[in-house]
Amino acid sequence: MSDRAGDRVRTALGPLELPNPVLTASGCGGTGRELAQFFDLGRLGAFVTTSVMPQARAGRPTPRVTETPSGLLTAMGLPGPGVETFLERDLPWLIEQDVRTIVSIAGNSVEEYGDVARRLRGVPGVAAIEVNVACPNVEDRGRVFAWHPAAAASVVRAVRAHARPGVPIFAKLAPDVTDIVTIALACVDAGADGLTLINTVEGMAIDPETLRPALSGVSGGLSGPAVRPIAVRCVYQVHAALPSTPIIGVGGIATGLDALEFILAGASAVAVGTAVFHDPAAGPRVLRELEEALAARRIGRLADAVGLAHKPAGYVPPQVRPQQPEKEKL
Repeated sequence: MSDRAGDRVRTALGPLELPNPVLTASGCGGTGRELAQFFDLGRLGAFVTTSVMPQARAGRPTPRVTETPSGLLTAMGLPGPGVETFLERDLPWLIEQDVRTIVSIAGNSVEEYGDVARRLRGVPGVAAIEVNVACPNVEDRGRVFAWHPAAAASVVRAVRAHARPGVPIFAKLAPDVTDIVTIALACVDAGADGLTLINTVEGMAIDPETLRPALSGVSGGLSGPAVRPIAVRCVYQVHAALPSTPIIGVGGIATGLDALEFILAGASAVAVGTAVFHDPAAGPRVLRELEEALAARRIGRLADAVGLAHKPAGYVPPQVRPQQPEKEKL
């Protein structure tokens, strides 16, 4: 089976149509140049950038990464060159490579999110904007926007007001909340066209040699296979409440069957993150395995599998191609 996806895996994220559902997760693909050494980025449904902020940031001091069983803890502090350099250097390169680009944005205040969205307004090559609301609000004692429906909605509303009309906006939500559905509803009501579920799960590790926290920032974001069940649960719950809202599923996807699990839960696309650190070509491989998984289950189109786990037992959609009876022997 070809790495190039056929009609079977075409998908739509609201108004954004993609040739396949496999993306990179924000922060895991660098500027794109790093992964381009291993495969053609055009083979992905889209490339999601590292979160872009108004000003350059050095991020947290080291150590800011530590491995855990079945996962990775990071406390990077969103390092990056800022929106000016991104627009002058990184986005033009992605456009030259003909890569469908979803720009992740972040900020320390509602105004900062709106400012980055405004800077992107007249720029070609932005397929969609992913709003990383899992950032601390410096104006509200450092409380994370994604923890509160009103705060998350205020960010989405500001981005929607400043972004170019017609550009889809996805709110990326954190799972460390009592009810993620309430926050998802608030973001959609504020103008989000879709949702990215989930961001990392807050965790911590202590180094038994130093007897101190393993990360300079004490706690960090847990990613990798350990968080996949949490992410699938969030996708399932939000799709049940908002069945017409497109979802990008993220969290511990390392195989095509992992991707299929998210799609059955209600995701229309998936993003591969931590897996690329040990397998830079994980994206195309996951896509190939997903194609094979759909074919093995006689599912004619990926769209027919989205949310299939919500259907009653025994439900068989008409798009599933029936098993052909064996021809009788002469």
